[in-house]
Amino acid sequence: MKPIRQHQGIVASLDRANVDTDQIIPKQFLKRIERTGFGQFLFYNWRFDENGKPDPTFELNKPSYDKASILVTGPNFGCGSSREHAPWALLDAGFHVIIAPSYADIFYNNCFKNGILPITLPQSLVSQLHSRIESAHTATLMVDLEKGTLTDHHGFAASFEIEPYRRHCLLNGMDDIAITLQKDESIQHYEQNRPLWYSIPNK
Repeated sequence: MKPIRQHQGIVASLDRANVDTDQIIPKQFLKRIERTGFGQFLFYNWRFDENGKPDPTFELNKPSYDKASILVTGPNFGCGSSREHAPWALLDAGFHVIIAPSYADIFYNNCFKNGILPITLPQSLVSQLHSRIESAHTATLMVDLEKGTLTDHHGFAASFEIEPYRRHCLLNGMDDIAITLQKDESIQHYEQNRPLWYSIPNK
């Protein structure tokens, strides 16, 4: 998992509430066994028409959002099923930061486990960002996880908070497995010195 300390990127606006995980990554694309390759199916039912061609009316198909790595969206983002494929698809499509007024709990937790920074801001600031993006006042955003700040080149500034443990994990690029492996020496010592009867199967 790559660390996130400071991130500057093109920002895209998806001003929709209650975007569920089946819209983020539709269920017919969950057959892959790898974590990669899901980005091409992100928001598939919205991005493409019935002929499989890009739908020009869908917000994220705007040319100005090409290569966007920060997504500003509406409340309750990631609701619906608990599929971890949703953050996989977002990350694979190039999104490293999401900004919303609120998230579904499981999706929010899954973002941290997969190296995505989900920032929560008051609705008033998120609405302001949507307006600034639409008017092209905010084309890029600078995210500083170390300082907890969010800024653009035209005067927008906001602060955000991340729970310390999750912040530590993102800053150091560590998922749950990497955190556990920090105790590898202690784990090895325990395995080598545990009582023999621990290994005797019950009859």
